[in-house]
Amino acid sequence: MYLVAVDKEKCEGCEECVNNCPVSVFQMTDGKADPFQADLCEGCETCVSVCPTGAVTLTEM
Repeated sequence: MYLVAVDKEKCEGCEECVNNCPVSVFQMTDGKADPFQADLCEGCETCVSVCPTGAVTLTEM
């Protein structure tokens, strides 16, 4: 199981995580990425690698 989080202060709303997540963990909420289906996260780290501001973090539980 993985815990995916978005630092809303760092997120610039580029939608890279939304567009690249293979299991659709993210949606945009108020112009920021929101891991609304975090329980689907498979830990691939794509979101972390595509985020240009380092706003996305992933922790193995």
